[in-house]
Amino acid sequence: MSHTRLHSLWTRLRRRPSDKVIEGLARVGYGARGFVYLSAGMLTLLAATDQMGEAAGSTEAIGWLAQQAFGKVWLVLLGLGLWAFVAWRGVQALFDADHQGHDLKGIAVRVGQASSALFHGLLAATVFEYLDEFGGAAAEAAEDLAERREKAEMLLALPMGQWLLVAAGLAVLALGIGNMVRAVRDDFTDSLACSPKLCRRLSPLARTGYAARGFAYLPLAAFVILAGLRAEPGAVTSLGEALDALEKQPGGSWMLGATALGLMAFGAFAFVEARWRKIRAPLSPG
Repeated sequence: MSHTRLHSLWTRLRRRPSDKVIEGLARVGYGARGFVYLSAGMLTLLAATDQMGEAAGSTEAIGWLAQQAFGKVWLVLLGLGLWAFVAWRGVQALFDADHQGHDLKGIAVRVGQASSALFHGLLAATVFEYLDEFGGAAAEAAEDLAERREKAEMLLALPMGQWLLVAAGLAVLALGIGNMVRAVRDDFTDSLACSPKLCRRLSPLARTGYAARGFAYLPLAAFVILAGLRAEPGAVTSLGEALDALEKQPGGSWMLGATALGLMAFGAFAFVEARWRKIRAPLSPG
């Protein structure tokens, strides 16, 4: 065997474990995300059917988990899983693992992946904050909301602060609408390595999930935008409280219930991605 062929074989052998590590991070990460959204959807459904008091976003779902039996163990596993997802999103955004390309559309997708990495990084940090405050989930949730309002107050104190806060609300609105547009336009089967028949059956799960996730952000966006227009940092709220406000509207319980089922569908599809998503780990930056 020639020196060139030996070198090529050695290079492939060296790269393969790295690829497997990245794939493992991605699959664990999708599973962790699925667990968060399934929990949030389940708790919101219980709220919509008056089985419990309040709806739940991702942060509230983590607080609920902290209060369960073996909650500390679950928090550690969930936190590590979310950091794994952050790592995978970073690979997607920085190294174009999904081969989106460098045109305007590809760059936009990768910016979205970077934003997702930031969001899930904050969520993972929240998990470990709950871990530090184990046994005080309600206090931690109140502290988290107070921190959001404090940041809103700091933003309002800046020049044109009202409009900066409005812009933040519009960014949340754009995120919601973007998810709803994806629900209609995207072909989710392209990213799955399963049989065509199975992929067709799983596609409605993804569409339902993305539509509900997008819809869930709309009331939150409204609160942030109004907080900016009225210069009232106290109007900034959490996703769970925004969904609670939705329930108080005419037909709100039905809308909240449908949203809850959709969030559960989003979580279920994340588990589908953990099993069947095509993970294209790059061999080198590019």
